[in-house]
Amino acid sequence: MQIPPTAKLYLRPVQFADTPVNRDGEVARLAGGLNWFAGYEVIAVEGGKRILQQTVSVADLPDDERVAAIARRISAPRAALQLGERIVRMDQPQVMGILNVTPDSFSDGGKHIADPAGAAQSGTDMSVAGAAIVDVGGESTRPGAADVWEGDEIARTIPAIERLAKSGAAVSIDTRRAAVMEAALAAGAHLVNDVAALLYDPRALEVVAKAGCPVVLMHSPDPAKDPHGGSGYGDVLIEVYDWLEARVDAVAAAGVDRAKILIDPGIGFGKSLADNLALLNGLALFHGLGYPIVLGASRKRMIGALSNEAPADARLGGSVALALKGAELGAQLIRVHDVFETVQALRVWRGLRDAALTAR
Repeated sequence: MQIPPTAKLYLRPVQFADTPVNRDGEVARLAGGLNWFAGYEVIAVEGGKRILQQTVSVADLPDDERVAAIARRISAPRAALQLGERIVRMDQPQVMGILNVTPDSFSDGGKHIADPAGAAQSGTDMSVAGAAIVDVGGESTRPGAADVWEGDEIARTIPAIERLAKSGAAVSIDTRRAAVMEAALAAGAHLVNDVAALLYDPRALEVVAKAGCPVVLMHSPDPAKDPHGGSGYGDVLIEVYDWLEARVDAVAAAGVDRAKILIDPGIGFGKSLADNLALLNGLALFHGLGYPIVLGASRKRMIGALSNEAPADARLGGSVALALKGAELGAQLIRVHDVFETVQALRVWRGLRDAALTAR
């Protein structure tokens, strides 16, 4: 295989294997987790175009230091998250439960808006059901949602965060606004989950760097304005990868510990159905960046588009299917509304993996 020296290289793990037993040298481990694979899709891009796309076995990976560096990142274990008293390991798929405290969320808006005790109880129930993290949000990010004043967002989220943190739950704050991040972290939140990748609010990056907390950086086409904007993609998988790579580098350069950065390809944010499907099928490519992957596809519009326009509250089956797809491709955090059902599905998936990994 001839790789042009000026091309940018990408590796996508493919040919996933049930077990590494008796396959030394034939398979590689994905991100220090439960998945093993036997091949790479090697992609070379120059001038915005793919000039090479070829599948090779793990044993036949080209002798090129650029390729080897990506392969090392793909296989390297991801650091566990220290979230308060809890340690969330990144060597297996974990569930992040969605707790919306909004009047207009596309999925469950209004359910907890005037009931902080009930919201906190719902979050506690998620933890009991197996959610590793409860993600609390006070602003709907559905297409066309109205902007929310930061004071309202704080008033909606802080009472629930305080209660959840006192209960010992690991809590994240889902927000784009620096003032909300500050208030949430002061109230006991442990992680910032920002759909704008710290680009919407000029102070957001400073807040996260100063706090030293983990942060999820999500891709969207125009995060400083509208996460659902944009004008389409030429090669969505490569373009999202490059954007996340550049954003991670910028955030790290501003003082955020790389070991505390997670990435999210932003399913449903400024992307067509075809874009979303390409990102999901190609999700393993993002392991080449070397960070834990967050997958948020629960109850998204794409599920309705593939199932006779099923409404948001009738997308459980599709949500679980996408969660399992994420687990198969090595996503470390699966962000979902339906915690019990997703945890159960992942426990069955884990049982199958454990059985395969101990096969004789």
